[in-house]
Formats: sequence, structure tokens, C-alpha cells
Amino acid sequence: MKVSHLPLRVSIGAFVLNSGLGKRSLEGEAAQGVHAMAVGAVPQLGQLEPDRFARLLSRAEIALGAALLAPFVPSALVGLGLSAFGAGLVQLYLKTPGMREPGSLRPSQQGIGLAKDVWLLGAGLTLVLDDLTHRRRRPRGRRWGA
Repeated sequence: MKVSHLPLRVSIGAFVLNSGLGKRSLEGEAAQGVHAMAVGAVPQLGQLEPDRFARLLSRAEIALGAALLAPFVPSALVGLGLSAFGAGLVQLYLKTPGMREPGSLRPSQQGIGLAKDVWLLGAGLTLVLDDLTHRRRRPRGRRWGA
């Protein structure tokens, strides 16, 4: 992990880990509400029971947060996970009725909380791209095994 990735990974990792830990006890109506929003964006999630979905979501957030905090996990790998998670939240924002102003991408008052999660997608892509472009840079004239 590059030192320059540390502030991004620690701040987002702590946030996502805390969110996952907070969802560990979701059940009943709370689990149903989270599940209903997710099903609105990804209908296939309707195959899961709400309580099971909440447990899986919690575990996924805990795993992603822990991976972001672990310096031995490559930035490209955690960036892919964070990008997928962020893309899911952006999809939730785009597909949930009432989150956007009519005919616009601009968030409604209710949609601001989800709209701001686009930063997770941007941060994930930044980690992936920076890690991949950093790997490709080698000093000229150096060859493998030389």
C-alpha cells in the first residue's frame, strides 16, 4: 500500500466498518426497510429473506471496512470492492423513486444521503487506477532479472 492511500483507506475503512457493525442487529421492520430499498434497485435481491439480506450486508460492510484498514491488502483489490459497493449505492440512488428531482440527476431533499455516496465509487476507482498505473511505471533501461 502506498502511504498516499493511507488517509483515504483509513477514513473510508473506519466509516464502512462502523456501518457494517451497526447493521449486525438489524431485524424485523428495520431489516425489511433496508431490504425493500435494495430490492427496488436490484430486483434479484428479492429472493433473499430480509433478515438474511441484512446479515449479509452487515458482513460485507465489515469485510470491506476491515480490508480497507488492513495495509497488506492491495489497494487495487480493496478499490475494486469499494467501487462495486459504491456502484451499488449509486444504483440504489438512481432507481429509488423520490431520490432525485423530476427529470434530473440532482438529488431531492430525501436523496441527498444516497447521492453523496458517489464519493465511495470515486475513491474506489482512484485506488484501482492509481495502483494499476503505479505498477506499470518502471525506470527506463531496467529489465526483469537485471
